Amino acid sequence: QKPRKKHRKNRKIIPYRRPRNDIGKLIFGVIFLYLLINIFIYMGHEKIQFYEVSEGGIVNDRPYTGLILREEQVYNADNSGYINYYLREGKRASVGSRVYSLDETGRLDSLLKEHGVENQTLSDENLADLKKQLSSFVTSRSDEDFGAIYDARYTLEAAVMEYSSFSALDQLDQIARESGIVFEQVVSPQSGVVSYGFDSYENLKPEEVETASFDRSAYTKTFHKSGDLIESGTPAYKIATSENWSVVFPLTEEDRALYGDKSSLEVEFKDHSIETTASFSIFTGKDGSVFGKLDFNKYMAQFITDRFVNFEIRQDQAKGLKIPVSAVTEKNFYQIPRDFVTQGGDSTDSGVNKEIYDANGTTAVFTPIEIGFDDEEFYYIAVQEDGPLKAGDYIVKPDSQGRFQVGSTRALKGVFNINKGYTVFKEIEILDSNSEYYTIKKGASYGLSVYDHIVLDASLVTEGQILYQ
Repeated sequence: QKPRKKHRKNRKIIPYRRPRNDIGKLIFGVIFLYLLINIFIYMGHEKIQFYEVSEGGIVNDRPYTGLILREEQVYNADNSGYINYYLREGKRASVGSRVYSLDETGRLDSLLKEHGVENQTLSDENLADLKKQLSSFVTSRSDEDFGAIYDARYTLEAAVMEYSSFSALDQLDQIARESGIVFEQVVSPQSGVVSYGFDSYENLKPEEVETASFDRSAYTKTFHKSGDLIESGTPAYKIATSENWSVVFPLTEEDRALYGDKSSLEVEFKDHSIETTASFSIFTGKDGSVFGKLDFNKYMAQFITDRFVNFEIRQDQAKGLKIPVSAVTEKNFYQIPRDFVTQGGDSTDSGVNKEIYDANGTTAVFTPIEIGFDDEEFYYIAVQEDGPLKAGDYIVKPDSQGRFQVGSTRALKGVFNINKGYTVFKEIEILDSNSEYYTIKKGASYGLSVYDHIVLDASLVTEGQILYQ
């Protein structure tokens, strides 16, 4: 018997496919998209920066341009000729000091040029001083004060005249003697500081000052130097005969309020690196305008080439807390009389007895309030839609039948404190200010303290906003 063949069943092999994890990819994609959107939102929003409150004051010095008045005596040339000076601008002359020589022929000037007097080389020290003067002018120059360029020019010319010409003019007598030249020598009849610039303001008195006196566009100044040809009867030099001098300047109504009760002021001349105290007075000028007058008894020689001068009057600094102007905003508060505020029951919370109306009549119910600020007359409660008090509510004075209707408001300045991670309005009392900062009162009951963090730009947030630092 033949063996029976096993029947083999054909089996089809199907490859195993792992299930796709589409849910995981979807979740990952959503998270990624969420993060991407938040990054774009974060990049597109202005960053909320904070400022740490510091103790101190602000510098609030007030700048002015004044007109210098001195006791000046102008001396004219008796003859025409070429002038050569012996004393430099700003040098003090004594009685009998040689000030200048006058050569009618011009031969002396030619001899000086032949001997190389006119073309002497400046020393390194002299050049360094000239560069220092020029740098000082460039640093303090203002586009609005164009006339100061001419003053700087005269000052530099005077310095160059001092360094180049005067050292060589020691040879003048010897050169003239050897050449047989006769020339006129002029000596000073009085002591004082010599100057060679003329501007017609030499005899100006305070009572003659007017607003037009400060018009720099109409101001002119002539300046003589060695070798110039001058005519008989024209100014040759002048002498400031006293150390007493004054600066006059226009006063605004605000200035009069600030300085009206002052007899002295602290003054700084930045261009000359001078700080000093001056006697102060107020007077009425020729045209009825009001001017201030600062009187000095030293430093006159340092300003001998100046007629107009820039200066600052130093202000007393208010002591307190210093905050940026950008951090300040305003908020409305209800004004509640102080004697209507009490403490309820066993609680130490401040509140008012608010009238509540129902079917049983009127009842005075203690209502807690959050005081934002106070003064001698009122407590100030923030105006809020969901606040404990609304305009028109009546409150009752403790132990009395006196009633007060809530409604009167006042806008108070303040900042957003962020110590707790969200913005809280804090009222401030401003003591002083400039264009960048306020000085505010320190130690206010409901105010700021040193090292508090506040929002730098109050316009970017609202009250109660949560901030993520």
